[in-house]
Amino acid sequence: RRNVRWFPTIVWSRSSSKQRDNCLRCSCWLLTPHIGSDSKMSLIKAFGRPLLCITSSSSGSLYGSLRRITNSSSVGLAEPQLAVEQQQPEQVQAPAVPRWERELGVIRTDWTREEIAQVFNTPFIDLVYKAATVHRMYNDPQMVQRCTLLSIKTGGCPENCNYCSQSSHWSKDTGMKAEKLMDLDEVYQAALRAREAGSTRFCMGAAWRGPSQVGNRQWERVLDMVKQIRGLGMEVCTTLGMLTPEQAKQLREAGLTAYNHNLDTSPEYYSKVTTTRKYEDRLETLKNVREAGISVCAGGIIGLGEGEMDRVGLLHQLATLPAHPESVPINRLVAVKGTPMQDNKVPDGLDLVRCIATARIVMPRTVVRLSAGRLSLTTADQALAFMAGANSIFDGDKLLTTANNDRNEDMAMFETLGLRSRPAFMPYASGNDSSREFDSAPSSTPYATSDPRPAQASEGGGCCGGPAKARASTGGCC
Repeated sequence: RRNVRWFPTIVWSRSSSKQRDNCLRCSCWLLTPHIGSDSKMSLIKAFGRPLLCITSSSSGSLYGSLRRITNSSSVGLAEPQLAVEQQQPEQVQAPAVPRWERELGVIRTDWTREEIAQVFNTPFIDLVYKAATVHRMYNDPQMVQRCTLLSIKTGGCPENCNYCSQSSHWSKDTGMKAEKLMDLDEVYQAALRAREAGSTRFCMGAAWRGPSQVGNRQWERVLDMVKQIRGLGMEVCTTLGMLTPEQAKQLREAGLTAYNHNLDTSPEYYSKVTTTRKYEDRLETLKNVREAGISVCAGGIIGLGEGEMDRVGLLHQLATLPAHPESVPINRLVAVKGTPMQDNKVPDGLDLVRCIATARIVMPRTVVRLSAGRLSLTTADQALAFMAGANSIFDGDKLLTTANNDRNEDMAMFETLGLRSRPAFMPYASGNDSSREFDSAPSSTPYATSDPRPAQASEGGGCCGGPAKARASTGGCC
C-alpha cells in the first residue's frame, strides 16, 4: 500500500524471550516474532525479513496478523497465508505534449490560431531555445543577408495607412512632398553602390496604390530597373502596391526575384490600420505573385496598437498560406510625426524577438527579415533576434523615408557576433516550385548556379546538417 513502510530487523531464535526493537523511522516499538526453527525460513520467505511499522495508518491488518503469529503457543506454524496487497502508486498524468512540440521543425500549413498562440506564449527563454533549434535545422545561424532599400517614388500615396509618412492624407502634417519616379540611371547607380558595400539584395519601393494608377511609361521604367539591377548579380525585390496577374507576369519576365506586400497585422485589426483597401486585396496580390512564380515577401508591423492576439493572427495568416512565404519581414513601428500613429508606444526589443521566434517555429524554412525599427535596438537585442531565427537585415543609413542603422555599425556588429553575409541567389527553401525555378542568377554573375534546386543538407550539422526530416523535406536548407 502507498503508506506501508518496511524496515529491516532480525528474526530472534527460540531461546530469545519476547524481544523489541525500535523502528528506525518513528521510534515506535516493533514486536519480533517468537517462532520455531522449522517455520523460520517460511516466515522469512513470507516477510522478506522485515516488520511493518505499527504506526503506519494502513498497516493494521498485516500487523494484526503478525501479532497473532507472535502470540501463538504453537511452534509448528503452517506456511503463513499473508498476502500484502501490492498497490501501485497512483500514476500522475503528465500533461500532453502539444503537437507543435512533438513535430518541432516539421513544415506545416495547417496551423490553428490556438497552436500559434501556444507557441507565442511559451516562456521567453524556452521559446528562443526552441526557435534556435528549428533555425539550425534549415539555416546556417551565422549567415545573415544584407539588403538595401530605396524609395524610387516618394510621397503622394492615395492610401491612408495610419503609420505611413508617405500618405497624401496627412502630407501637410508630415511635410512629405510627392516626388516623381526616379530616373533609371540614378537607381542603377544606387544599386551599384549597394553592391560595392556588400548588399546582395536590392529592394525598390514606390508610393503607389498599384502600377495601374500610373502610365505605361513609368511602368516600363520600373521593369527596366528590374532588368538592369538583376544584371548586376543582385537579387531584386520591389514593393509597388497591388498587382494584377498580368503585372506580376511582366515583373517575373523582367527578372524580379521577390515581391514585397505586407499584410501588416491580423484581419480583425486591419481596419484600424487603413480603410482605403481590404485585407482580401492584399491576399489577392500575394496569390498573383505566387502564381507568376515570383518569391513572396510578406510580413507585418508590430506597434500599430494591436494586441498580442493580433500578432498571433498575422503569423497564423502567413503560416497557413498554400505555401509559406520565402521571406517574412518583421517590422517594429518607426513612429513618424504627423501620422495618426505618431504617439504609439513602440514595442521593446524582446517583443520583437518573441515575434521573430514564433515566425521561425511556424515557418521553419522562411527567411525571417529583421527589418524596420532596428535603430534603437542594442547589439544584444539584435543578437537575440538572430539566435531566434532572423537571417536578414536592411543596411544603409536610410530605409524608404526613415533613418536606419549606420552601415559601419552593422559591420562591427557582424564582427562581434561572428556573422557573415549571405550571398545572392542562394536557393530559398520555402515557397513552391515555380518560385524556386526562378531563383538562379544569370550565368555571368559570380553567384550563378545552373541548378535551381536548393542545396541538400550535409551530414555534419550547422547549415545544413540538420535532422533527416529537414533533409527529406522539399527545399533543403537556407
